[in-house]
Amino acid sequence: MAGGRPGAAPAPSVAAVRVAVRRALAGLPADGPVLVACSGGADSLALAVATAFVTARLGRSAGLVTVDHGLQAGSVERAAAVAEWAGQVGFDPVEAVPVTVAGRPGGPEAAARQARYQALTDAARRHRAVAVLLGHTRDDQAETVLLALARGAGPRGLAGMPTRREMAGVPLLRPLLDVTREQTRDACAALGLVPWQDPHNTDPSYARARVRADALPALVAALGVGVRDNLARTARLLAADTAALDDLAAAALATPRAGSDGSASDASAPDGSTFDGSALDGSALDGSALDGSALDGSAWGGSALDGSALDGSARGGPVRDGSAPVGSGVRAGGGLSVAALAGLPGAVRGRVLHAWARELGAAPGALSHRHVDALDALVTAWRGQGPTALPGGRRVGRRDGRLLPVD
Repeated sequence: MAGGRPGAAPAPSVAAVRVAVRRALAGLPADGPVLVACSGGADSLALAVATAFVTARLGRSAGLVTVDHGLQAGSVERAAAVAEWAGQVGFDPVEAVPVTVAGRPGGPEAAARQARYQALTDAARRHRAVAVLLGHTRDDQAETVLLALARGAGPRGLAGMPTRREMAGVPLLRPLLDVTREQTRDACAALGLVPWQDPHNTDPSYARARVRADALPALVAALGVGVRDNLARTARLLAADTAALDDLAAAALATPRAGSDGSASDASAPDGSTFDGSALDGSALDGSALDGSALDGSAWGGSALDGSALDGSARGGPVRDGSAPVGSGVRAGGGLSVAALAGLPGAVRGRVLHAWARELGAAPGALSHRHVDALDALVTAWRGQGPTALPGGRRVGRRDGRLLPVD
């Protein structure tokens, strides 16, 4: 890892990364540093050097954190080298944080990701950082969307990685989602930086590595060079739609049903037939390694790391009574009104049920679309069935026109 060429006009790739960082920092509070998560790979290294440049000119402080997962030979030395370089270019604070991956839930990628994000958010709180910057690029976003599509994900999975999300109260920003991997590599080369090559990024035992090496190049060859950009654009479009549906669900769940006294009437169809709720799939994935090397296939977009995501693909058959306009409240007498739920569009109802199940104690990482389908059947396909079991041991049943926790 070397330095750049002071005084030289920036190469177009260097300028592109700097502009992306400046935009990401706009509007952030100035009362604390920003931290860059840097593995030493090309993406996070280009992000780091651009952040050092931009923050120096904005008169704000920037720190850097590199995480040693201890999964590869030489990882301690690699982390130390990144930290030494960071200090040389002016980052303060600088930390090389070792983490323990073994014993965490999920597979090796999920366990490493959980350890990494815990280390990053802990560091942010220690240093009162206003945000942590992550180095995912447009190429990582395209890979994430393609993996989501292959796994049958719902809208949230296809929305890819957000430019901003909060985890444990810490804002995580992805400034480079409109920057290509080629640009980050070119930026490093232009500045005389030698990135670390993570062997996991080319290991065919990982799905993302296979997509990167084989699937996406094949799509580009068959459909043209715009494939990566188009997949990333799909993510942006779906992210906007998903945010709107989430807002509607949050409003419905936050508001008591008008006139509810806890004895809402049953929402069965007048002729005794049942509502027909078609199944939905809200599985999602989140390519959240520092250089986009890992993925998360947790159902419903409910990552076990932060539990922030809800997803409900369009479902539900005809609504017979239309009694609850979108945005009306669904809470009633310690539970949820069946009539109000039945009047919601399926995509909104699924989100409401998922969020309510989490309120009842269901762990996001264990709560799947199958659990939400079963809750939905208590509304749309009621045949007198018994309670639905949720992860964590809680059960939900239908009584007096409401969905209620059952002891």
